[in-house]
Amino acid sequence: MLLKGALHIHTTCSDGDMNMSEVVEIYAALGFDFIAITDHDFLLPRACQESTIYDQQSGLIIFQGLELTIFEKGYLHVNKIEGDREVLHIFNHPSELDLPVEKVIQRIEAVARKVPLDAVEVTSKGFYTAEYDISEIRYPKVATDDAHTRQGCGRAWIEMDCKASKDSIIRAIKRGNFWNCFNT
Repeated sequence: MLLKGALHIHTTCSDGDMNMSEVVEIYAALGFDFIAITDHDFLLPRACQESTIYDQQSGLIIFQGLELTIFEKGYLHVNKIEGDREVLHIFNHPSELDLPVEKVIQRIEAVARKVPLDAVEVTSKGFYTAEYDISEIRYPKVATDDAHTRQGCGRAWIEMDCKASKDSIIRAIKRGNFWNCFNT
């Protein structure tokens, strides 16, 4: 089954402008099959951590996630996205570190010693950052839109051919069985 998904979305539970209902409505209207809500760990109130009601009402597969803050020579972000049994960790927005690529690779490898990284973003706010889509970064590279506002939704996403289940989607990403897409 061909699936379209967004792996990095923020809501009003942290620093996004859209509440959960708005996010679900927007991504469903854009033809997405799955989304990951990844609000910031240090801003997230416990009351915001439940999305199953939206899952059932929208038909979207909704992953619960967190954008983790990890200290490694500065603050870095890693999305932790939970499936039913599987967990996916994505190193976020390397281009926003404002470092040479070699230094970013060093940061990625240092973070990988702290959390089990599975992928690295090759976008910044949904715009392609080709300098990180290189073989020296040994992880699958994912396109995300890191949406905080309605205007940021649907700029970049992944597509894959797999079973429509959380764990199947995560396993496909970990294996690199997807392709990146961008809204021009």
